[in-house]
Amino acid sequence: MKQSLFKGVEAIFIPIKDPQLSAKWYEEILGFKLLYREEGAAVMKITEQSPTVICLVKAKEHQPCHFPDNHFGVGKYVNFLSQNIEETYLFLVDHHVQVEALEGEGGTKFFTFYDPDGNPLGVCQS
Repeated sequence: MKQSLFKGVEAIFIPIKDPQLSAKWYEEILGFKLLYREEGAAVMKITEQSPTVICLVKAKEHQPCHFPDNHFGVGKYVNFLSQNIEETYLFLVDHHVQVEALEGEGGTKFFTFYDPDGNPLGVCQS
């Protein structure tokens, strides 16, 4: 068996309208850590230990991420891992974040929420 060419994901790029406003929301609501901000982007980490950065990139003609219709039922490009998905869900609802229903059963649960620019983002716990 051939070994993978890659060891992980360095960055996830999300189109946004305003790096300053989006970075503030991702920091205050999601708890991400701002590494730096410039005119066209804000670069954040999910946690201090996370090797993956989230790049919020200002789009000239912003359109929220849209995953094509499919037979798998997925509608977003990224799923964040949660340690307590019910607590995460209630926190987002309490902070007036648009969320879809919490789904799944047993140990696997998931839901979709939206950032202020309408980008769908997922949360899962398994």
